Amino acid sequence: MRDSIVIDMEYADYDMIDGTPNVERHHIFGGANRELSDQDGLWVPLSHEHHNGKMSVHMNKEMRVLMQIIGQLAWEKNRVASGISERDAREMFRKRYRRSLL
Repeated sequence: MRDSIVIDMEYADYDMIDGTPNVERHHIFGGANRELSDQDGLWVPLSHEHHNGKMSVHMNKEMRVLMQIIGQLAWEKNRVASGISERDAREMFRKRYRRSLL
C-alpha cells in the first residue's frame, strides 16, 4: 500500500478526526475500488470507533461521503500539482472511480 496522499505521513499513527493513537487504515473507496485506493494512496488513519463504531465511516453515510469527498479533493489536488488542469483532473477521477462527489 502506498503512502496516503490525504494526510501527512508524519501523522499516520493518529486518528485524522480527533488525533487519538491506535488507528486502523480506512480505504476511502472500498469494494471494487479498494485496489485503486491502495494504488492511489487514498486511505486515512481512523480510530476503531471512527472506523467501525456507531458514527463511523462504515455505519454512517454522512461520514462515508465526507471521507470520499476529502479523498476526491486530495486525488484531484495531487493531479493538478503534476500539471493537469482542474477540469481534466475531475474528469480523470470520474473515469477512474466511475463517479464524482463534487
